[in-house]
This record gives sequence, C-alpha cells and structure tokens, in this order.
Amino acid sequence: MKLSKGNSEAAPRTVDDRLFLQSVERAMRALEAFGQQARPLSLAELAAATGMDRSAAQRIAHTLQALGYLERAGGGTGGQGLVPGKRLLDRSFDYLRMNPLVERATPILQELRRTTQERVDLSLFDGTSVIYAVRLQSKRETFFATLVGRRMPTFGSSGGRAMLAALPAAEAEAILEQSDRRRMTPKTVTDLPGLRAKIAEAQRDGFALSLEEALLGEVVLAAAVLDAQRRPVAAIHVAGSLSEWDVEAFRRRIGPLAMEAARALSQAAPEGLTPR
Repeated sequence: MKLSKGNSEAAPRTVDDRLFLQSVERAMRALEAFGQQARPLSLAELAAATGMDRSAAQRIAHTLQALGYLERAGGGTGGQGLVPGKRLLDRSFDYLRMNPLVERATPILQELRRTTQERVDLSLFDGTSVIYAVRLQSKRETFFATLVGRRMPTFGSSGGRAMLAALPAAEAEAILEQSDRRRMTPKTVTDLPGLRAKIAEAQRDGFALSLEEALLGEVVLAAAVLDAQRRPVAAIHVAGSLSEWDVEAFRRRIGPLAMEAARALSQAAPEGLTPR
C-alpha cells in the first residue's frame, strides 16, 4: 500500500497493509485538511476535504476535540467552525526537542544570525518538500516567514535546490518530475530545463541562490547539510532584502558563511535522518 501525498506533499511511502490502521489514517487526514484552508472548517467542509461521509467526519472531529487536537474557532461552542487545537503545538515541541539535528544546529544558526544580521532558517528535507524547523528573525519579516512548520516545495526553495544538488542526478530528477511545480511568485522557476540549470549552478558554487522566487523583494542563499553518508538531510538558509543588498554582494558575503555553517553542522549530523 502507498500513502497519498496529502496536504504535507511528502513523498509516498510504502506501508504494510497488515499493520496499517485506517482509523488513525482518517484522523490524520482530518488534521491535514486544515493545510488546505487558512480559515475554520465546518463539519461538512471537513468531510468533503477528507473524502469521508458526514457521520465518520463527525465522530473523528468529536474525538479530536475531546483530546484537544481540534477546537471551536474563537474558543466558543457555537457554529464558527473547527480549527487545529493547542495540543498540536505540544507534539511540535516534542519533535523539535527530540530531533538531534535541530539541537545541534541551534548554536550554529545563532552565530550565523549574529554575523549576518539577517534571517537564518534551518529546513529539513522531506522529498518533494522542505519543512522549516528553526527560524531566527531579522529586523523585517512577513508573518509566514516567522513560523516553524511551514512547508515549501523543494524545487522552489533555495535550500531544496541545495539539497537536490547533493543527490544523485536520477534522484533529483525524480523529485522534480513528481513535484507540483506551481509558481509562488511571477519569478519562480518551474520549467525542468531551468531547474536543472539551477541545480547545476548549486553544484558548481556549493550553495543555491533564489531571487524573488518565494517572496518578492527577497534574496535567499542556502547550503546543504549532509549526514555521515554524504546524503542531504537539511539546509541552512540566509534571507536578505533586495532593498538593502546587491545580489552579487549578497552572494560574495553570505555564500562562504552559509557553507561554513553547513559544513560545521554536517560534521555533527547524526545518521539515519534522510527521508525514505
């Protein structure tokens, strides 16, 4: 059996049907449905988003509410709809505090932030997407750029391309072909020849550079973090504003610093963190 990509955009993974609990899968689908909409969902909308009938969606939603993983919007008991509950933050905390790479990265990222005075992020590789696990802010931010847990498509992220550049060519090509290559801004590179050229550039330079591809007015440079098997597991990003930086000056100043930080973390990166 293969799991679908779902809202997480993670690569499909083969599972043993004999051990797979569909009731748990349905509960996870209910939670993941909120990734499609930045607003509360009614019970009917939740059922439609998950492909469940209303009765099944009601039972799952009630159970998740009782456990604190769903809440009524605004904290009320009326009909404003459902939103993710605070208990989900507990599980995010558990993941971050138990991830050895995140723990080892934190002092390295803090030093890089002090040196560059720009936003510094750590993203984790998850197939066709990357997910931000640490975000250290600069003096200017948009709301979404402050949040850990945000997913970005690997093809359109500087960190994602840095990690693709560290993969065998056939693996990188497979990820590009499996990706939903929609534009995030008018400047997002989405065509396969253009993306291959970006990956080749990252292989040549040792880092990937993204110019206004995820956020207009922003330049982002990233270097890949490798495990003991020389496989990419994460990337360190540094983001600057084009109102303050010339692109070539940003490349010359930030490139060596990001690569040095990524090398330091690669030496400390534990094995077994590469996604399947």
